[in-house]
Amino acid sequence: MRAADQLPEIFNAAEWFVGRHRLQGRGEKPALLGDEGTLTFAQLDDAVRQFAQGLINAGVHAGDRVALILPDSQLLSIGFWGSIAMGAVAVPVNTLLKPADHLTIIDNCGAHVVIADPSLTDLDLLGSAAAGSPIVWNPAQALAIWQACPRLAQYKPTHRDDMAFFLYSSGTTGEPKGVVHLQHDMWASAHTYGQAVLQVKAEDRCLSVAKLFFAYGLGNAQYLPFHVGAAAILYGGRPTPEAVFAQVQAHQPTLFFGVPTAYANLLAQKDVDLRTIFSSVHRCVSAGESLPGPLLQRWQEQTGLEILDGIGSTEIVHIFISNRIGKTRAGSTGVAVPGYDLRIVDDTGADASRGELGELLVRGDSTMAMYWRKHEATKATLRGEWIRTGDRYYQDEDGYYYHGGRSDDMLKVGGIWVSPVEVEGVIIAHPAVLECAVVGEQDTDGLTKVRAYVTLRPEQQDGDWPSEIKMFTKERLAAYKCPRWVTIVAELPKTATGKIQRYILRQQSGS
Repeated sequence: MRAADQLPEIFNAAEWFVGRHRLQGRGEKPALLGDEGTLTFAQLDDAVRQFAQGLINAGVHAGDRVALILPDSQLLSIGFWGSIAMGAVAVPVNTLLKPADHLTIIDNCGAHVVIADPSLTDLDLLGSAAAGSPIVWNPAQALAIWQACPRLAQYKPTHRDDMAFFLYSSGTTGEPKGVVHLQHDMWASAHTYGQAVLQVKAEDRCLSVAKLFFAYGLGNAQYLPFHVGAAAILYGGRPTPEAVFAQVQAHQPTLFFGVPTAYANLLAQKDVDLRTIFSSVHRCVSAGESLPGPLLQRWQEQTGLEILDGIGSTEIVHIFISNRIGKTRAGSTGVAVPGYDLRIVDDTGADASRGELGELLVRGDSTMAMYWRKHEATKATLRGEWIRTGDRYYQDEDGYYYHGGRSDDMLKVGGIWVSPVEVEGVIIAHPAVLECAVVGEQDTDGLTKVRAYVTLRPEQQDGDWPSEIKMFTKERLAAYKCPRWVTIVAELPKTATGKIQRYILRQQSGS
């Protein structure tokens, strides 16, 4: 399926997902639900147009980047769609990162305007970005500016292939890569996965554990429901089990989107009747990392609900392999989503045999245009119409796909990419550490966590170094990147040329 065959050349994603509903008689339907109250599609359309006009008044032009460092909220939704509405490029930024990481992203994308919550980052630091010295607004300033503006007369008549938004994904060194998506990409994903697989209906209410700065969360709680006029439930806090239970009970979602770690945490709660709490939900989804079969089975036993496990990526914007309703297969990622073609290739680039492990390639019309200002990385990832996922898969005789790890050393922890190189760089900076190697290891639920193997300097042998090193990393890294376990070893396994053999450490850790 190609957008060029189905959409007109002039297509604005914000008009399709927000403005269209008022014109088609759905203006009074709820669009956003949550602790902030309810916004109908008509109210969201008004706010998006006012925000768009506020950006124009601030000197933002078509193609300029607008960075949003905000918790999931009405403001984040309005800012995202309002930027696209006037032809700018929305850049939702990972709120879990440190301020220095935020500055790197702002510099890379060259944001003209940054809207950031001061509880999440350093506004003064962001204002010093070398690339353009951006205008920085806190939420109160942004709110006052756009609420004082009239509505934009009409959505910008953008081309379906114009840039719409960037999402930042970690690279192999931990340096973020700006994944560039076009106006038609969200439409393609909503039309394929949202309709052909998940079958989202206008009466649905969607709650996502993954936040909007993730590609997965953005689809779950914005464009998948908005494609059909359904409602999104937004929650800006940490998705602790207690918070998730409270949101489910308060807003009664019908579609629940989680990640394996979240499902494991919910199942770990004692004296909780999950079947009753999730009685409004008729469908659950998981992505971000592989869902262990036992976890799926425990969830089904305690809730009566199946989980549609799938795989997506920031580069492909959402899920492209998924289990099907009533046909879930434990341990498998499922089958291809209609509209996406898949290949598994061996090390020579030839198609692998059925049952043979190889690298997964994907072709579909929601694939990124490029990595922003990273030409070499773009060339290494895109192969004509095909994109290299970096994931290793095999396909069984029934056509189901099974994940077999990564082609590189990257880890998926709680559904978020973690670069071992980045974590190692922080640990090695500790004065007691001589060398370090980081690998993934599965916990008791079969979920990947970070384990660090560390050798110490000769003069630093005494002390509770595992605890000290954990604390050291917590002060310097986002929490999900910090090691769950630190193991002190006499030496690290190496090749004859001195290269650390991580695969031996992975074997020792059972991963």
